[in-house]
Amino acid sequence: MKSLADLRKNYARESLSQSAVDPDPIVQFKTWMNEALDAELPEPNAMTLATVDAEGKPSARVVLIKGVDERGFVFFTNYDSHKGHDLEDNPRAALVFYWIELERQIRIEGRVEKLPDAESDEYFASRPLESRIGAWASEQSKELPGRTTLVARAAKFAAKFALNPPRPPHWGGYVVIPDLVEFWQGRPSRLHDRIAYTRQPDSTWKISRLFP
Repeated sequence: MKSLADLRKNYARESLSQSAVDPDPIVQFKTWMNEALDAELPEPNAMTLATVDAEGKPSARVVLIKGVDERGFVFFTNYDSHKGHDLEDNPRAALVFYWIELERQIRIEGRVEKLPDAESDEYFASRPLESRIGAWASEQSKELPGRTTLVARAAKFAAKFALNPPRPPHWGGYVVIPDLVEFWQGRPSRLHDRIAYTRQPDSTWKISRLFP
């Protein structure tokens, strides 16, 4: 294997300044997300979700963002999964978007709340039929004896619900309500631009430039 220590990339596409960003980090996020979508990046909606369990043990995985509004950042999952149990014990999380093609990264930290049932119902109904059946078939994060078991469970629920599976009670959405949002733009010589928004006690945002 080649030496990992010798891998280098010089970042030189763009810059980022405090004067150029929007006062609202949600608006700034939407601007960058729209630019990622316009650039036709592969899965720009993929984000790393990091959680911590009751004993302080962290874990991370990639999930897909499914919405962003004035509340924060929305994703959906199985409430009985590893991350679901973590969020039940410790309702805080961190998110990371990394768009290497644009030499950009976004970090988000905040508390997490479940979405209202009506919102989870609405999104679940919009999913492809196979995905809705899959939500019933998968006991996410539990040990699986073999793939045939999963396929058999999918067939069982497909027969049970036909074309109209309801949302499982163990499946739904979360919103990450940010108290920190950081935008990172790669720059030459590792002198990167980092602009951080920190939520203040009165819910306004303090915008700061950070050392790279």
